[in-house]
Amino acid sequence: MNSGDIVSLAVLVTGILTVGGVLIFRPISKRLGMLLEVTTQQKLRAANSDPHDTMRIRELLTSIDSRLTLLEERQDFAEALISAGDTKLLSVQAAQYAQERN
Repeated sequence: MNSGDIVSLAVLVTGILTVGGVLIFRPISKRLGMLLEVTTQQKLRAANSDPHDTMRIRELLTSIDSRLTLLEERQDFAEALISAGDTKLLSVQAAQYAQERN
């Protein structure tokens, strides 16, 4: 075997490995590219839909805050009624006390 035969064999083996690698890895790389593209699009959609969720959460927190305020007013009324010792009606003084606490 001379050096010309070794070079020819090396070129042939390199060509076969290159063609085989392309045939094997091209479909895999295409699928991986598609997967990355879909994942990126899903993340972008999630980021774009986030302001809607933020508004919904803000509305819920506002609703909870108003209900909590109403509950605090009722509790103040009950405490003022109990502290006044008069179970019939809330006195004017107790009503003012309840208003001051809010």
